[in-house]
Amino acid sequence: MSEQVETADVIVVGAGPGGSATAAYLAQHGLDVLLLEKGSFPRDKICGDGLTPRAVRELISLGVPHREEDGWHRTKGLRILGGGVRMELDWPGNASFPGYGLVRRRTDLDEVLARHAQSRGARLHERTNVSEPILDRRGDVCGVTAKVMDERGRATGETREFRAPVVVAADGVSSRLSLAMDRPKRDDRPMGVAVRTYFTTPRHDDDYLESWLELWARGEDGGQDVLMPGYGWIFPLGDGTANVGLGILDTAKEFGTFDSRDVMRRWVATMPPEWGFSEETQLGPIRGAALPMCFNRQPLYDRGLLLVGDSGGMVNPFNGEGIAEAMEAGRHAAEVIASALARATPGEREAVLQSYPAVMKDALGGYYMLGKQFATLIGKPEIMRLAVRYGLPRKALMRLLLKIMANLPQERGGRLDDHVINALSRMTPAA
Repeated sequence: MSEQVETADVIVVGAGPGGSATAAYLAQHGLDVLLLEKGSFPRDKICGDGLTPRAVRELISLGVPHREEDGWHRTKGLRILGGGVRMELDWPGNASFPGYGLVRRRTDLDEVLARHAQSRGARLHERTNVSEPILDRRGDVCGVTAKVMDERGRATGETREFRAPVVVAADGVSSRLSLAMDRPKRDDRPMGVAVRTYFTTPRHDDDYLESWLELWARGEDGGQDVLMPGYGWIFPLGDGTANVGLGILDTAKEFGTFDSRDVMRRWVATMPPEWGFSEETQLGPIRGAALPMCFNRQPLYDRGLLLVGDSGGMVNPFNGEGIAEAMEAGRHAAEVIASALARATPGEREAVLQSYPAVMKDALGGYYMLGKQFATLIGKPEIMRLAVRYGLPRKALMRLLLKIMANLPQERGGRLDDHVINALSRMTPAA
């Protein structure tokens, strides 16, 4: 077994959207950054593959081109179905957010973002599976150790050591680094589960995302079926296929008593025939993943380690989106780290790094707490039924809800509804 040591200003663990965005911004700030990824590209992640205008804004900020001829499928808005209602809502473009979304497979998206970070100067190491943090005498993170993996994802027996004064954990929902640094998941925050697969479909170039708001789970012991808090999605990819899946919150008392794959199969069986979904057109198995929400690991910074994306529970509780929030967190984290490393003394650097949790709570904390209340409400089947029956037919109300659920209010100025959403987020205590 051989061991090599490599040093940098910052180590970022995980080359998903959050980690790659963090690394790209850090490199743009002129810092020497290592980006460590346990897999090798292209590699898949369980996700809906849909990017709202909030995520598109982050791509623009990063300087990532997203031309349709390069494989990015552009969307006009969201088509909502439920309670006998079918409604198309365009994305509410404004001075803060573009008026379009995108769809791109994660096998492509993650590699595009990682290569973009490389092009900005980040040093990417693939097949580098970080196993544990390295601590200094004070117990602060000063590096990581990693196992080198082969092309089939097996350990080669070689280990490597990486050293840096700041480490970013962008290593996903299980976040080995967070657990090693005594940051378990909080049980007072909602969690979700998502399952998805792909189908070939003649409607692959539809320019609306589709959201179905009635998901039914089988009742226990053959009892009455239960309306679940969540939605099913169809996200056309423009390449002959669509990403089809569903997300369900754990706020329903029945959560954990049903098979989410069974819920999906039953729902897909009700699809209109023009989508062409069948066992013959399904591409691969239904796969699932957890959705950590509302900063369910805290503190977001302590002892040299910052959390970005799923490792810090940054999934939107209103709609299950995590890509936009991960890239946004990467932007904020890089600004804090670059500012900290420009300070003259260790004490000054630490004071700046300690500001990261407040920066993130200012950006998303109040909004997440609103979402937590929303998740609790729709976890009650009677509330979910009322929302579908009486809320869906009102288009003006649904336009407002789309802006709330995708977090798309104009941030300064704007219309009355923008002011209301921003005021609610500011007034709700972040925790």
